[in-house]
This record gives sequence, structure tokens and C-alpha cells, in this order.
Amino acid sequence: MLWILATNPIFAQNNPKAKEQDSLKPLPLNEVILTASKREFRIESPMPVQILSGKQLENLNSLSVADAVRYFSGVQLKDYGGIGGLKTINVRSLGSAHTAVFYDGMTVGNAQNGQVDLGKYSLDNIEAIELYNGQKSTIFQPARGFFSSNTLFLKSKVPVFESGKNANVRVSFKTGSFGLVNPSVLYQQKITSKIALSSNIEWMKADGKYKYRYQKKDGYDTTAVRQNGDITALRAEFNLNTKFGTNGQANLKAYYYDSERGLPGAILANRYEYTQRQWDRNFFIHASVQNSLFEKHEMLANVKFSRDYSRYVDPEYKTVEGALDNKYYQNEFYASIVNLYNIKDWWKMSLAADFSINTLDANLYRFPYPVRYSYLGVISSEMHWERLDIQANLLGAYVDEQVKYYQQGDNQQVFCPVLSASFQPFDVKKFRIRAFYKESFRMPTFNDLYYTFIGNSFLRPEFTTQYDFGTTYVVEPKKFLQSASFQADVYYNRVKDKIVAMPSANLFRWTMMNLGEVDIRGLEINTNFVFKLPEQIFLDLGLSYTYQQAIDITAKGTTYGDQIPYTPKNSGTLTSSVNWKNWNLNYSFIYTGERYSQKANILVNYVKPWYTSDMALIWNGKMAKLPVKISGEVNNLFNQYYDVVLNFPMPGRNYRLSMSLSF
Repeated sequence: MLWILATNPIFAQNNPKAKEQDSLKPLPLNEVILTASKREFRIESPMPVQILSGKQLENLNSLSVADAVRYFSGVQLKDYGGIGGLKTINVRSLGSAHTAVFYDGMTVGNAQNGQVDLGKYSLDNIEAIELYNGQKSTIFQPARGFFSSNTLFLKSKVPVFESGKNANVRVSFKTGSFGLVNPSVLYQQKITSKIALSSNIEWMKADGKYKYRYQKKDGYDTTAVRQNGDITALRAEFNLNTKFGTNGQANLKAYYYDSERGLPGAILANRYEYTQRQWDRNFFIHASVQNSLFEKHEMLANVKFSRDYSRYVDPEYKTVEGALDNKYYQNEFYASIVNLYNIKDWWKMSLAADFSINTLDANLYRFPYPVRYSYLGVISSEMHWERLDIQANLLGAYVDEQVKYYQQGDNQQVFCPVLSASFQPFDVKKFRIRAFYKESFRMPTFNDLYYTFIGNSFLRPEFTTQYDFGTTYVVEPKKFLQSASFQADVYYNRVKDKIVAMPSANLFRWTMMNLGEVDIRGLEINTNFVFKLPEQIFLDLGLSYTYQQAIDITAKGTTYGDQIPYTPKNSGTLTSSVNWKNWNLNYSFIYTGERYSQKANILVNYVKPWYTSDMALIWNGKMAKLPVKISGEVNNLFNQYYDVVLNFPMPGRNYRLSMSLSF
């Protein structure tokens, strides 16, 4: 098992007295997660959390973070098809913009549409993925972590060095359907006993061609090949981690992503081919320092600069200057500081303050050139006893938006309370009940307001209210049944002036709209079982189910009482893994119930339910005394033709082979 710290990572050091390997003494941070091959649930968390990490994350048939988060309950992944298709996450029907994505403790964004394309983040260097409803269950975090309705945390691999080694290298190569070619290299270097660096570079190329079935009611039934779904992408990361003083640590992270892809478009009106192209370049550098300035005090400071570039070319849309060629440049400067003080052994308080500047430029005539100044502040209190944990937060935000031309900027000032609790009602340490209440809001993104073909400058901010009541129970009999975990939640969300992005003819031209008010009620159930069978065979079985009713309750609306677009009432997943010696056989199943593609729940907008089955066989062993991992995958085993988003067909049966070598 590996200890994964909840904030910034630390690395292992060489110890000549250790038999195999030794690690630096973990810093006394607030939250620690014990990860293993099974799915993890945090027992004492007052907020629902789902975790994929370690072996379980490796065993999923997943190429990117987007593929992995499909297995979380309450999640709808918007997938527009193919290996290079846009993939965004929607949790409990609150919308993608209400889920903040953190990478090693810092939020990441995207200039394309105000959402994070999770397909950009490979699992090659990811150690753990954590999904929190509400917010992360610690008061020692930047203010941004409190303001989102849901948070997704990605953690990169922590360097660990065996005795006598100062460097680790892992070379991986993947290939398979869609013309996939995907090499990557991970390098870790111990500089001193307190300083280590790691770097990871990955290149991917695929033609994105796959067969799909196109049927027309009372018409023809044909099989075609998806076109213009190719992608070429380069991703590079650099991390420098150091420990200083008694319990201080500092981290520096740089990230770069560069891609060109085709936008395959919707299959409708007998149109199968599109020529639109998109380029993305994303760069950020993030520095973080954590230290204790005096007794009972902890401080966390972050600073980040990011620059996102997006280019969209549409040869079919003619302008005076020729084909449409739009370029967008988004810059962000962000700084935060968090101070935590332990008043008593059972009582902590923290104050977090964030400041950011966002700008958006474009090569468009009469573009408004907006600038947004955001000031976020949170005061938090946590009281923790053996059987009771209570957290209270008061969130305050002031957002000042200015535009250079043509329009008046807007500003918002808002305060939001958050209250959560976790309680052990019986003398059973691994049984807890929990509840939380949270208010939050978000401003429309620059893309919502100003992007060509997308923007709607009349959009109103979105306000959400969340209620949740749940329980977690873990038993470990250590016999035939090694462990069993149960987690269940009922929740109610209310959204006012909900903003929804609706795709049109292609992936770049969207329509943004306020739906009015949305009422969301749901139930989530997650279970995980680990069995020990004869001959040292282990079976890991995970099940999840979500029931969700998300309806439009806009007063006097024409779709009052209808389920909102792309929200299934029923969905579920099954993951299973059989482990024997050096072999792993994995099977996973995903089901998504019927949905509607537009606000009106009528037959013409009906989207059929779909399911997929994936299998993988993995061998971990040694070749020439070097650790080797070889895997073969079959995805969509039964070759089902389906749409996640209407008229954007997904691939049928496809294959992937991968091999990694460590030395």
C-alpha cells in the first residue's frame, strides 16, 4: 500500500539501512488517504468522496482521465466520439462548469469552452483520482476549492527510490485501433535526500477512423466510417519537490500540451464528412510552498501563471478574407494563501484568500477584450472529536469584469455558507453517517459570454444550493471476504438560472442558454468487495448505481417538469478484477439509461440507452531482470453502436496493446 498525501506530494529517499526501500517521514498534514487495489471511501469525510488509485486505476481500460471518471457514480461524461473527441465531466447534473479540476493541488482550465477536456490528461503519470461532492473535506486548501459544487483531484505519481538507486525510468508504448501510436517516458531523479525531480513526456497520434452504424427511421440502414476525427498531441510535465526545515516543503510544476485535431461533426441530414480543424496549446507553471511559521500554525501559498491558445478553422464558412480562422488567447495569473491555526486539539480555524486576473484576446472584429478580476475569501472552522466532525465555511466573492469595447462589464458580490458534519452513531469505528448543506455560484465564463458562435452576453450567473445525506460502512473480516465497503447518498440540488451548452452542427458552434430553474433529486450507491479464493486468487468487485431526476421547473416554461438534456434517470457501473500471481484479468461494464437531447421530452429528442463492456489481460513480470508490464484490451466487447451525444456516434469494438519497461 502507498500513503498518498492529500495536498502536495513528497518523495522517498535512499536509506542504506533499509532492506528494500524507505520513505521520508510524511509531513503532518491534515488528511491522509490509504490507497490499495480496491475502491476507497473516506470514512470520516463529511463530504461524499470516490477514489480510484493504485492498482485499481491501472486495471481500468482507460487511456485518459476521461475514461476513468466514467466509473464514478453520479457522473455524466460528455463524449463526442473517438480518441480525440472532446470529453467533459458533469456531476449530479450541475453542469461541467460546476466541477473544478485540480492537478497536484492547483486548478486547471481550458480556453476552448470554459470546461476542462479530460481527454487531454493521460493516466500515464496519474497516481490517484478523487471526486468530491460539495468540496474536499479539509479546511486547509485554497479558496477556489470551496467555491465549486464538485471537485475532481488528479495526483501525479510520487517518486519512490529503492535502496542504492538515484533514478527511475519507465518507457511505455501503446498502439491499437484508430491508428493509435502513443509512446511516453517517465524519468525520476533524486538530487539530494530532500530534493527530487520528475519529468514525463508523451506523444500521441491517431487517425480516429472507426465504423459506425447510421439508421434513419422509415429509411435506410448503413455502416460508414467516421472522418475528420484524427488527433496529434504532445504533453510534457516537469515536477520539482523539496523538503526544508522541520516540516516545510516546496513544489514546482510546469505543464505543456499541444494538439491539432479534426472536429468530426454531427451525423445528420445525410452528411458524414466535415473539414473543421482545431489547435490547442496550453501551458502553466505552478509554485507551491507549505510551512509552519510558529507552533500550531500551518501556511500554504500558491502562485500560478497559465496561457491557453485555441485556433478554429472552418474552410466551409467563407468570410471577406477567406475561410473562417479564429484565434483566441486566454491568460490567467493566480495567487492564493491559506493560514490554519490549531486553537485546541479538537478545534481548527483557517483563512484562505485568492486573487486572479483573467484576460481573453482574439483576432475578431469588434471583439470586447474582457478582463475579469476575482477576489475570493473563505473563513473556515473544523471541530473534530472521536465520533463527530463538524465543518463550517463562509465564502465571500467579489468579481469585477471589464470590457474594452462595445459592452459594459458586470460584477458580482456574493456570500455563501457551507455546513457539513460526519457522525459515528454506534460503537463501530468504520460506520459513519454524514450530511452537508452548501450554497455556491458561478459567473458565466468568457466563452459563455463572448465566443463567436457560442457567446450570449445576456446570460445571468448561476446559483446552486446542495443538500446531501449519506453513510459509509467498511468491514474487513480477513477471511474469504477480505473487505467490503458500502457508501450511499441521497441528495437534492436546486439550480437557479442554470447555464447549458447545447451543441449544434459541429463541436465548436454551440448555443449557450439559461434554463431558468432546475430541481435535481438523486440516489447514489457504491459498493466494493475483495475476495480471497484458493490458490492465492483475489477477486475485486465494484458496483455503483445512480438514480437521478433532474427536471426543469422554470415558472410558466414550455418544458416544465421535463428531464433536462442528457441526464439519464438510471445509470450504473460494474468493475471486476481477478488477480493471480503475475496475471490480472479485468472486466468493466457501464450502463446509461434513456435521455433527451433537448429540453422538450418528446420522441424526436429521445436518445436510446447504451452500455459497453470492456476487458483487459495484464501481465506484470520481468524480462532481462527488468520489470515489464504488458496488457491487451478489448473495448466495447459486444460491438454496440451508440451515441453519448445524439448524432455523434461512438466507436464499436476496438483494441489496444501496451507495454512498459522500468529500469
